[in-house]
Formats: sequence, C-alpha cells, structure tokens
Amino acid sequence: MRPWLRYMVLQVLRNSRGFCGSRGQPTPLPVPQKIVATWEAISLGRQPVPEYFNFAHDVLDVWSRLEEAGHRPPNPAFWWVNGTGAEIKWSFEELGKQSRKAANVLGGACGLQPGDRMMLVLPRLPEWWLVSVACMRTGVVMIPGVTQLTEKDLKYRLQASRAKSIITSDSLAPRVDAISAECPSLQTKLLVSDSDSRPGWLNFRELLREAPTEHNCLRTKSRDPLAIYFTSGTTGAPKMVEHSQSSYGLGFVASGRRWVALTESDIFWNTTDTGWVKAAWTLFSAWPNGACIFVHELPRVDAKVILNTLSTFPITTLCCVPTIFRLLVQEDLTRYQFQSLRHCLTGGEALNPDVREKWKRQTGVELYEGYGQSETVVICANPKGMKIKSGSMGKAVPPYDVQIVDDEGNVLPPGEEGNVAIRIRPTRPFCFFNCYLDNPEKTAASEQGDFYITGDRARMDKDGYFWFMGRNDDVINSSSYRIGPVEVESALAEHPAVLESAVVSSPDPIRGEVVKAFIVLTPDYSSHDPEALTRELQEHVKRVTAPYKYPRKVAFVSELPKTVSGKIQRSKLRSQEWRK
Repeated sequence: MRPWLRYMVLQVLRNSRGFCGSRGQPTPLPVPQKIVATWEAISLGRQPVPEYFNFAHDVLDVWSRLEEAGHRPPNPAFWWVNGTGAEIKWSFEELGKQSRKAANVLGGACGLQPGDRMMLVLPRLPEWWLVSVACMRTGVVMIPGVTQLTEKDLKYRLQASRAKSIITSDSLAPRVDAISAECPSLQTKLLVSDSDSRPGWLNFRELLREAPTEHNCLRTKSRDPLAIYFTSGTTGAPKMVEHSQSSYGLGFVASGRRWVALTESDIFWNTTDTGWVKAAWTLFSAWPNGACIFVHELPRVDAKVILNTLSTFPITTLCCVPTIFRLLVQEDLTRYQFQSLRHCLTGGEALNPDVREKWKRQTGVELYEGYGQSETVVICANPKGMKIKSGSMGKAVPPYDVQIVDDEGNVLPPGEEGNVAIRIRPTRPFCFFNCYLDNPEKTAASEQGDFYITGDRARMDKDGYFWFMGRNDDVINSSSYRIGPVEVESALAEHPAVLESAVVSSPDPIRGEVVKAFIVLTPDYSSHDPEALTRELQEHVKRVTAPYKYPRKVAFVSELPKTVSGKIQRSKLRSQEWRK
C-alpha cells in the first residue's frame, strides 16, 4: 500500500481490533470517512497527487480491508440484475477476488503486458466492470466502445489504437471476425458467453472459473495511461482521448462526494451505456466513496422498466441523461412508489427546465444537473445544498478554474456569451486528459492562451452560474450521443443517390436535438419518390455506421450554402433549423 494511505488505514484497522492508548482507553483514530477525505482533498487540488497511484490497489483493496474490519454497512459494492430474475452481488472483497482472477486471464491466456491496449465492447454485463478493474491491476489500457459499433467503426478503432485484445459478446463477435484480418495488432479475442466456444476466440467465463485468485497488482505511476476514449469531432474520424491513472482514478472523487452526494450507505444507478465516459465516472465516483454501483442490463431504454426498477430495489441515487427523464415524466409517476430514492442527477446534454420541474413536482426529488466532457472530469455542477437556477449547468467544480473567453483566450465579463474554457496554465489540472493520441495538431488546436477551449459556448452570470448556449462547432449531441457530421456525411456519400450532403443538428422535443441531412441528389435519382428514398438512405446509414448516427430528418435541396472557397456552411443550415 502507498505510504500516503498506509498510516490511516492501519489506524482504522488497529482501532477495530481494540488498539488502546496510553491510558488504556481506545484512542480516537480515523474512520473511513477520513480516508475518503484524503482522496477528496487530492481531487479538489488541495493536496498533491502522489507519484504512484493505482485505483484497484489504493481504493478498492482499501475498502475491502475496511469492509472486512466492519467499517462499512452490509451493502454490496456491485449489484447487477437483468430484469428476468438473474442477480449478482459482490462485496468489495468478492470484487477484489474476481478482478484478480480476471487480471490473471489478461496476463496469462491473453499475454497482455503493461501498456498494451484492450477494447471493451460489452453490454451492461458484470464482466465489463470486472475487466475494467483487471485492466487497472495489470496496467493494460482499456478502450471502451458502445455496442452499436459497426464493422467499419470497429476496424477504425482497432487500427488507430493498435489494440492487442478485444472482449465482446456473442452478438458482436461476427462483426469483429469480419474485420480482424485487417487489424494486425489484434492478437487475442475474448468472448463473454455461456455457449460453446467460437473458433479463434477465448471464452472469458471459462478462463475466469479456472484462474487463480492471487495476483500482484502492478505499481503504476499516477500519470501512466489508464483509458482511451474515442470522441467525435467536426472534421475527420473520431479522436483518441487518453486519461491517466489519477485523472480518472482520483479526479471523480470530489464530484462523487459533493454532486452525487454518495456515502457508503448509498446504492447508485446510472443507466448509461458502458461505452460512454459516464460509465467510468460512475465507477470512479461511487467506489472511492464506498457506495454500491447498481446495474440493470436494460437491453433497450424502457421508461416503465426504469420506474419499476426504482420501485423494486432500494436505489438511493439515480442518474440518467435528460432524454430519459423526458421519457419518464411522460408516464404517470403517481403510480410508482420510490421508497429509497433521495437524489437524482443528469448530464450529457442540456436539461429542459420544464422536465426538471415536472420530475420534482411528481416525485418530490430535485434533479441536479452537471456538465463535463470526455477530456475532463466534471466541469460544472449543481451540488446538493446549492441554490439551483433552473436551466443553468451550475457553478465551476474545483480544481477547475472555468471562465468564459473570447476567440483569443481573453476572459469575458459576466453576462457575455463566449467559449467555455478551463485554465491550464501555469498549472495544468491533474484531472485532465493527457492528450489526443497521435494527434498533436488537435491537442494544440484545443488550447488558446492559458486555456483549454471546450468547444461549447455559454455565459456566466454575476453569481458564477454557467448557462449553456450550444456548440461552437458542428458536433451533434442527440440523447447524449455525440455525433460528428463528417461521419454521417461520409456514410451518405457511399450511396449512389447522394451528390453531396451537409449534416446538422435539428431540434427535437424528446432527444433535444437529432441529426438532419440536407442532400443534393445525383441526376439519376432526382425523380425518385422522396419518402421512399429517405427511408432507403436512412437504412443505408444504419448499415454503414453506428445506427444511432442515422439522419432522423432528411431534406432534399438543389444546392448547399458554401463559402467563397467552396466549404459547406453548416452553421447557416443549423441556424435555419433552430430559428424554426
């Protein structure tokens, strides 16, 4: 154990065994909350980041020891259900045991070494959390991906990241097989399945059953890489965002304590897909605070399933994207009794004040909004106890110094709209991404003067509350899915009907915004039935790229607005849509 934690943990454990002071009375010694306070102080920038840090060893294994000594309520650390009767509960001790076995699978059968990269493309199965922790124990860099990735998406990510291994489920394995020959770095393929083995694949569950329980956790430095996320942009293919052991492992602790308001008695359900950063945020905010992570397999979003789950299980804390809350408030919430629910959060897209008010009126529970990016941890939030201004993202979250700046990086006064920016000079916050991997130009372009430019526009009022205004680029945020227009335009270009296209966001009452494509047709298709052709193009995009990216709205036009140099002016089309 690292020296900065050893003393405090030993004191707690000694106290639990009746360690006495000089007068024969038990000496008041630190309790688990003081250990959490140490992590929180680092997260807030009030204490230095240790040179060495490993989340599995320095957080999870610490809670396992405290749990063993009776310093935690009997809640599980992980609780998974599938909605049809299957259920898994792990204490921190069992999570440690199973993740050490998983680490032996990665280092043994898979032959992975520290620094090697592994893609995790799994639905909400317990193995996703298990393998994530196993990656930490072995120093393997995890690369989560959503289960809607197509063959083209998988090939690009495997080639760009040079991942040596991938773990996925039965439904995605054929897609991986279709492109694996074109991915020379890919050495091992792990399958999470109870069925017979698949040629060329290792069965993870079989290997896990046979794996030994002893494993020595790698001693990682705080700045060593932990995870890579692919994030969409307005130009080109998705970029690789790299985070370190400490930027995620310690960077989310304070938001878990303050915004999510978690303690070791809480059971936290975040409905997010495992491929998104919010899944990692749940892991790194809940477990340092000793809370239980609750997971429902939830094969598809179903408002009634979510509401019934909240009524059936003692979930205290819920997080969903605003799109899901918009669906939930359309139900008759008075039919449900949420006996344990006390705190609700949302993020990933702007929250409509009307949704917040309806949810609070019908459930009695406030809805707290937060804001962050793949490149950061939580940037702004409405922590519990702070006055909420409906429609605001809240205030800046330490250790970030968040400002509104102009295009030259000059700080703007309250009330003026500009770029949301985080100060990175003279001191770069530790809870910040390392870089855009293999893309120094993109990394440099994201900085202006002393600031990192988020790409979002907002204003800050005189009280320090931030009000989101929109993107200053063309990325579309639909139901918290970030979609780059170039990805959709490239897919459309592969269809013979499309001469050229421009893709922008369009307002939607449920999803906040959706993809809309303005398409100039080739002469051979100009007389086709518009409705039939729209359906054909939508299905084409679903086949070529991830289905969530397809244009839900299509408009056929004779020409697209362009600059003098011939560049398509998406901003004009977007303004036209939002003026409606």
